[in-house]
This record gives sequence, structure tokens and C-alpha cells, in this order.
Amino acid sequence: MREYSKFYIGGKWTDPAAAQTFDVVNPATEEIAGRVARGSAADVDLAVAAARQAFPAWAATPVVDRLAVLRAIGAEYDRRRGDLAAALTEEMGAPAALAGGFQVDLGAGHLATVLEVLENYSFEQPRGATLIVKEPIGVCGLITPWNWPLNQIAVKVFPALAAGCAVVLKPSEQSPFSGQIFAEILDAAGVPAGVFNLVQGDGPSVGAPLSAHPGVDLISFTGSTRAGIEIARSAAPTVKRVTQELGGKSPNIVLDDARLAANVGSAVATLMNNSGQTCSALSRMLVPRTRMDDAVAAARDAASQLSVGDPTGDVALGPVVSGAQFDKIQALIQKGIDEGATLVTGGTGRPEGLTKGYYVKPTVFANVTNDMTIAREEIFGPVLTILGYDDLDQAVEIANDTEYGLAANVAGADLDQARAVARRISAGWVTVNDAFDFRAPFGGYRKSGNGREWGQDGFEEYLETKAILGYAAE
Repeated sequence: MREYSKFYIGGKWTDPAAAQTFDVVNPATEEIAGRVARGSAADVDLAVAAARQAFPAWAATPVVDRLAVLRAIGAEYDRRRGDLAAALTEEMGAPAALAGGFQVDLGAGHLATVLEVLENYSFEQPRGATLIVKEPIGVCGLITPWNWPLNQIAVKVFPALAAGCAVVLKPSEQSPFSGQIFAEILDAAGVPAGVFNLVQGDGPSVGAPLSAHPGVDLISFTGSTRAGIEIARSAAPTVKRVTQELGGKSPNIVLDDARLAANVGSAVATLMNNSGQTCSALSRMLVPRTRMDDAVAAARDAASQLSVGDPTGDVALGPVVSGAQFDKIQALIQKGIDEGATLVTGGTGRPEGLTKGYYVKPTVFANVTNDMTIAREEIFGPVLTILGYDDLDQAVEIANDTEYGLAANVAGADLDQARAVARRISAGWVTVNDAFDFRAPFGGYRKSGNGREWGQDGFEEYLETKAILGYAAE
């Protein structure tokens, strides 16, 4: 049983203002895995005050010294990889191989990218007689989700610190263990007091007062569109900068070529990774209508090979994060059946042999139309919907027919054709054949959010632009 009773504020582990805790449930066992202190507005006030006090000195710290601190964080992060992976498996059910591999690797990758950006970034640029200066925005409130905890903490905290900002982090209450270890890492690395602060708690008790706080200059939030709207409302009276990475219902256009079956199979495995709990998951697969049977066979094949079970063992899929998430997914699977989609594999209920834990069957629907609920709503589980298209114009039309616009993919052997289709998709992160790049800006259109993370674009979200006119002699 884990017990985390203190917050990290002003460079010290401090008791919360009130003796409140919340339980963290292991989704694989449905048993309590730990208790964590629950913060309040009073704790947010203390953390913001510590960050405000630390900000001027940290903002003035030479780049070479900020680089040294970030490298020290990297060394501690590598030392604690095993602890981070174990926490992820326990708190949100990530299979051991995924937790100790890609989940932890993402955090390290974002740090390496930020180091590269900071080493080469020019904070001052002459433009005629005017000097353009980039300065850290100030104190940043960072609110992160439970599904890829280290990725989302790293992609916010590292560029904020690199830019010269001070931060207050609120991890998700459903995955707080990894956030607590992350704070231990920064403490051990010698981050100056007050530059990084951690307050645990839920949205109403910590997220809302952090978003509304007049001492916070920027809020960066990743989570549901519903919660993002409330955060924007809370932040509006203080006119702070708000960046958000929200929901998605992302399309994957599979082109008509000899690789169709292979592309469908790999897409199924990618979507089901992390039990489908990925905001950019390619959950709407578009295939040529004339090749629907081929796509269905390949998808059924790929899904049937995915093992589901105890995440501490050698399995492809663990549980989803909570009972509430399990119930939501089950209801949407039933909705797909009720609305007439073809259930290819999976369905409602737990996989065979699993009587406890929030395990979901890898599920594939075919012959889905874009007006069905399972094609419109973000399911956030291991559920794939396959839609047919008659030609590429229709494929693009269907792909763009969504209130979201976070991600998309085009899969095909003809690169020129794939690139042309990718240009027509209305989304912020469009990949060709599942390409990956830490330097590429990540973020969405429409209800998928605003602002960008990853690489230089993510770093620059934490900077203000100052123009000093008449700086240079004419």
C-alpha cells in the first residue's frame, strides 16, 4: 500500500492544509493500491506563492545553468525508471512491457528534445531597428491526465522549466503515483526551490483554483473536451494564456493497394495499445468499400492475437483505468450493436477467464456509418470502427466530418498519393504510414484544443514576445 501524505512546495515536502486523502484503485485487482493527500485552494495558494517567489531568479538563470539542471533531471529519471514503470502498472494498468518501455521512454524522449531546443534557441532576434525578445511567461499551472502520465507531465514540465518558467503541477488523481515519483526526481536533481511544485487532488479541489488563480500566467491542460471548457471558463477572468490538448476521434485512411491487409493489422495493434486509452488513437478506420471483407478479416486476425490480462505479466493489454471508464466503454459497445454496426470480434463483458479487474475485450466493428454514435464519440478504449469509402474524395470528406481534429493517418505504399491525401485532412497531427517525430508539434483543431506541445513549438508556448522598438540605430 502506497502512502503519499505530502506535497512538494517551495523545495520541501510539506503537509497539506487539511488532512484529506483519496484512494487510488488498482484497475487490475479493483483493490485500493494507495492513499494520497487531497489538496485544496489553500495548498494551491502556497504553491503559486512559492513559484512566484522563485520565478524571477530562475528566469534570469543563464541557459547553460538551466541545461545543467535539466541534464541532472535526466540522470535521476534514468535511475528511477523501474520505480516509474511499477507505478504506472499499479495506478493505471499499463502492461509491464509498455510501462517500462514506451511509457517511460516518452518522458526521456521529450527531455532530450527540450535539451536540443534550448541548446540552439535564440531568445533575441533583430528585425530592422526593432529587437524581438522572447521571455518566459511566468508561473504555469500544469494539469495532466491519467492515460500517458509521464508523457504528459514531461511534455509540459520540461519545456516550461527550459523556458525559464516556474510551475505548479497537478497530476490526475487516477494516476498520482508516477507524479509523486517525478517530484522526487526533480528534488533529487537539485531543481531550485519553488521552481517546481506539486499539489495532488481532483479537478474541483485543485484544478479549478489553479486555473482561476490570479498568480498563474498560463494554464496547460490535457484531458477531456468537457473539462477543458470548464478550465477555460475558470481562466477567462484573469485573461491568462490557456493551452489545451483535448479529445479526438481520429481517422486512419487506408489506401487501396497490396499492403491493405498488413496496414489494417498493424493499425489494430496500434489502436489497442494502452487499451485504446490514447487521445490521438486512430479509432475510425476508413477502407475502400470494395475491400471491406479483406479489411474485416485482417482486423479480426490482428485483434484475436492480442492477449489481455494481468499487467504485471507478459500481455499486450491490461485493464482500462477505472470502473467508470469500463462502464462507459461497455455502454458504447452496446450502442454500436444496437445501431446496427457489424460486430467483427469482441463485444460487451470481460474477456473469457477474467472475473475481476476492468478488462475490456479488443473489439472491432465493421460497416459503420459516420452518423453512428461509435463513429462520433470518443470511446477511449480498445474499440475500432471500420467505415467504407467509395473514392478518396469521400474518404477525406468522412475523415473531416467530426467536431474533433487532433490526429489522422494515411496508410499506403504510394507516397505521393498518401502525401496528397494527408494535406487535405483537417487535423493538427497527420502522419503518413504511422511516422513518429518528437520534434513535430502536437495539438488539434476545433474541439481537440488549442496551442501546441512537443519540440520547439511546445517550448515556445511558454514564452512571451517583447518588441523593443528603436533598439538599434537606423
